Amino acid sequence: MTKTSSFTAPKGIPDYVPPASAEFVAVRDALVRAARLAGYGHIELPVFEETALFARGVGESTDVVSKEMWTFADRNGQSFTLRPEGTAGVMRAVIQHSLDRGQLPVKLYYAGPFFRYERPQAGRYRQLQQVGVEAIGVDDPALDAEVIAIADAGFRALGLNGFRLEITSLGDDTCRPQYRELLQEFLLGLPLDEETQRRARINPLRVLDDKRPEVRELTADAPLMLDHLSGSAKAHFDQVLGYLDALGVPYVINPRMVRGLDYYTKTTFEFVHDGLGAQSGIGGGGRYDGLMAELGGQPLSGIGFGLGVDRTVLALQAEGKSAADPARVDVFGVPLGDAAKARLVTVAAQLRAAGIRVDLAYGGRGVKGAMKAADRSGAKFALVLGDRDLADGEIGLKDLATGEQRQIPIDRAVSAVSDALAADR
Repeated sequence: MTKTSSFTAPKGIPDYVPPASAEFVAVRDALVRAARLAGYGHIELPVFEETALFARGVGESTDVVSKEMWTFADRNGQSFTLRPEGTAGVMRAVIQHSLDRGQLPVKLYYAGPFFRYERPQAGRYRQLQQVGVEAIGVDDPALDAEVIAIADAGFRALGLNGFRLEITSLGDDTCRPQYRELLQEFLLGLPLDEETQRRARINPLRVLDDKRPEVRELTADAPLMLDHLSGSAKAHFDQVLGYLDALGVPYVINPRMVRGLDYYTKTTFEFVHDGLGAQSGIGGGGRYDGLMAELGGQPLSGIGFGLGVDRTVLALQAEGKSAADPARVDVFGVPLGDAAKARLVTVAAQLRAAGIRVDLAYGGRGVKGAMKAADRSGAKFALVLGDRDLADGEIGLKDLATGEQRQIPIDRAVSAVSDALAADR
């Protein structure tokens, strides 16, 4: 009788296991590499922080804070929350470690899991994986364009091309208060339900983000921020668009865009892929000029993004593409006997030290089984070693694509395999 485990992963939290995990790693690494090429340094954030950090930094009126956070009390009764997003934690770390007192902008990237208590569905998980960047301390439209271009370059490096960049400006302190009053006056004159009216009083922009058809119909003629930008905010936005044009980053202006976090000001953007259905966003971000001061730091500006690794994997699948290397290793060792295995173990270690991926046939399996394992590994070459080869100081190097095999000196295995792999590329 086969015994099966009664344990499964929590609802809405995906496992990534081989071979599918190779796609996940390839996507994450490509997005990170784009940030590193622009001089962003790595920051490792705590998985949970004080709840007040997110309530103040993200905004108590947002769905993230009011409905979606995983919050718990420790043994002393202090409230902590699994991080729902990265920017607030980065700002806390920058302030705590005085990074803002050095060279500006502070340019950081991070990668890892974030947590939202949401209804699980395709592309929307309770543990979601993101790569993010933050550029803090300089209010420069060219920096806005750089951040956006990093995300665009990361997606394109993966081979994605079915996405679009939507962008807008949410104004600044010189125009947002007046626009807020104008929008609030418009919304409170509509026959909205009680909960939506409450949201209109607290944060009217949130109502424009309502996906219900009846609400979208009622707000179709709502005043838009882009039509009420101050001179300075409009000039900033026009310069951002000019830099994007110069960089060859295509975009679509979306005047109704509202991001799900309260801290955004001025430049705001989202990358959308229509192949994902309702959950079409694969990443987004914007400028957050008041956030550091709100969290007790200097009144410095900042801009950043969060890109969904999970959703980017789904976007690749929607385009019928893969970014992963299908091969688990480059070379697979096939020992024929105990003495041969003992020697192949050391040869494998030497190859790994030279940066070559190697696996061996373990467990004393026969030649046929070992060669099947070699084929399944995706290796380009097999190293076949028997007792006679060992006595002659040679080892067989077999091309698994053509079936051709030649003998090479064991003590020159590293250089011979390196040359064979280089010639095969």
